[in-house]
Amino acid sequence: MAFGSKLPGHTAQAGFFVFNSCPRCKVEDLFEQGRTKRLEKEAPLALRMRPRTLDEFVGQEHILAPGKLLRRMIEADRISSLILYGPPGTGKSALGSVIAHTTQAHFEHLNAVTAGVDDIRRIIKEAKERSSLSGRKTILFIDEIHRFNKLQQDALLPDVEEGTVILIGDTTQNPFFTVVSALISRSQIFQLSPLEPEHLETILQRALSDPQRGLGRFRVKMYPEALGHLIKVADGDARIALNALEIGTLTTPPDGEGLIHFTLAVAEESIQKKAVVYDRDGDAHYDTISAFIKSMRGSDPDATLYWLAKMVYAGEDPRFIARRIVIAAAEDVSNADPQALVVANAALQISEFIGMPEAQIPLAQAAVYIACAPKSNASCAGLLAAMKDIKEGRTLEVPRHLRDSHYPGAKKLGHGVGYKYPHAYPGQFVKQEYLPEKRVYYQPRDSGFEKEIKARLEKIRQQSDANSPALPKEDSSSSVKT
Repeated sequence: MAFGSKLPGHTAQAGFFVFNSCPRCKVEDLFEQGRTKRLEKEAPLALRMRPRTLDEFVGQEHILAPGKLLRRMIEADRISSLILYGPPGTGKSALGSVIAHTTQAHFEHLNAVTAGVDDIRRIIKEAKERSSLSGRKTILFIDEIHRFNKLQQDALLPDVEEGTVILIGDTTQNPFFTVVSALISRSQIFQLSPLEPEHLETILQRALSDPQRGLGRFRVKMYPEALGHLIKVADGDARIALNALEIGTLTTPPDGEGLIHFTLAVAEESIQKKAVVYDRDGDAHYDTISAFIKSMRGSDPDATLYWLAKMVYAGEDPRFIARRIVIAAAEDVSNADPQALVVANAALQISEFIGMPEAQIPLAQAAVYIACAPKSNASCAGLLAAMKDIKEGRTLEVPRHLRDSHYPGAKKLGHGVGYKYPHAYPGQFVKQEYLPEKRVYYQPRDSGFEKEIKARLEKIRQQSDANSPALPKEDSSSSVKT
């Protein structure tokens, strides 16, 4: 939501409340400031409690502790183009508010959901005029910059490069995937983390005690178990915690003495379901499935079930999960336990057939089976090695005796001539050349069933033609033509 005049030199943006008056609109400024103060009081608690200074900012010590680069940049008012990246409610917009209150530069704020190229061009035009008239810099803060398409992002490039505007973008998406590389190369990237429980407690207690911007004008008795519940369910998101605190406070009738009892029951009603950070197109999605796969590979069934539960809770497509279980069965278990692929494939078929919520049970069975099974990546490693040889080396020709011989004239070309049919030999094996050069790709491990495969393969590789006499010629023929 943006409000304020579009007159040059005069901006007012929700959450930042920055004004730059011009001679022609002093009356409008006074009216707008009064309107902004009224809206500020009516704004949600999470917006009202945004920090105005670095001393008010809570959390993100890895980038804002004394001596850290971003803090030094803000304190010195030497901001360069930044991209702030992290989950919701971790302080990205709050940092914008801090910069807006501390910088001597002109501050503009856009939301990528509602802004367009025309808004960018207007701001850049005004920034050029401002720079030429007074030498004053312009900071452009863009909420959810990942929602700008490539054309909109490209429209920023020349002026960010020339320093016409200093860009600050915030995003919940990995900027290396969602922001054009040219903007990435011109910006400092700072990643914000979910807030710790002690950070959320500080923020909530501050909101309860602040009579101006917070809920200090109410008499609230916060029960420890209620506060703990809000902190736990908010899961590092300050906005969720503050919204729940405000809802619970405003909707709970006070007792006869005017005291609002914020009990566990009130907390549970105010924040009914934990909002798991899990965007199907974002980092949480890929990071969680990565942790799931690596937990199965690492033979940790407990971690496997935790990451599976997170995906199920967040509403992940069961077929997506099942496909990853099938891949893990083939890549990480393979012939150490051939039954693993059968179990995984069954879970895939069942998930497609019955869907959720029932599909979560066979998915859990298959995932635990993979996690507990003996491991071998020998098949996958052998394939990758062979593909590397094909990509980088000389392509080997198919030996003549292995070539297709079912068509007329094949024997005249020597195709299929000299081929030895293994089933016509004792043990269904006969030594013959299958590659024109000696190559070893499959190296089975001493794990599970593959240990037996390894012993058999070593025996086969040690055999020679002398130890594998052919049967009579008439018996060695086959109905198989190739």
